[in-house]
Amino acid sequence: MHIWYQSMTRPEALAGYNRSLRQALDRSRAPGTAIEVHGIEREGGTYDQYRYLAFRETIELLENVGRAEREGYDAFVIGNVCDPGIREAREIATIPVLGLGEVSMLTACLMGESFSIVAINEKLMSRIVDNVRRVGLGHRMTSIQPIVAERLTDFDQAFFDPAARQGIIDQFMAVAEKQVEAGAEVVIVGGGVLAALLVDAGINEVKRGAPVLHGIAALVKQAEAAIQLRQAMGGYFTSKRLAYRAPDAGQMVEIRRLYGDSAYPGR
Repeated sequence: MHIWYQSMTRPEALAGYNRSLRQALDRSRAPGTAIEVHGIEREGGTYDQYRYLAFRETIELLENVGRAEREGYDAFVIGNVCDPGIREAREIATIPVLGLGEVSMLTACLMGESFSIVAINEKLMSRIVDNVRRVGLGHRMTSIQPIVAERLTDFDQAFFDPAARQGIIDQFMAVAEKQVEAGAEVVIVGGGVLAALLVDAGINEVKRGAPVLHGIAALVKQAEAAIQLRQAMGGYFTSKRLAYRAPDAGQMVEIRRLYGDSAYPGR
């Protein structure tokens, strides 16, 4: 199995995260599964809590979906808790497209009756809440609360500096413990960079039996399962009936005349 892992960070800006992400992916994947990590390389990759900037970065992600199709990948996964571009990507792709946020929420519902989310900063919370509503699981979420980290690059020091790491972990645990006391049964880490840091530190449980969901591992295992399920179902996985249906061949001629040859890459 060959999986394209789309990070929404700029690789050179977060060297510590990318090293830990690689380790987390390698620990999670089954023998024979190859996972290639691709970051945001053209512009941005550090401030996706802002909707405008996230929108600009998502264009590169969607172009990469077409590239993954052309290059024969078996699945495309979005390593961002807001799942940017996931609906558009599914309209483009014939291979399974999965997102960190959606997979984390659905997996949490298999692990407990309720979940909470710890966001990496206050600004990102509204984008995460939008995603919870899209998935339709607002009734299973007890709360969403932030730690304080306005820039993703603030996290990178924590991958190298034990004191900085402990400061982030202490913030996370303080928020997560309050959420569990208020009724959360599973705690979702609301950010891929924070998730990699907690995996690195071996944080698996909050208190009183409440697990910290390792969303990166869940994303890998669900992608492997989707690939195998698609094979078992004769090549079918994503519905092309309505929401994710792409234009037919006749429409595509006019679309490419009006929008350019890059419209619907890979098709």
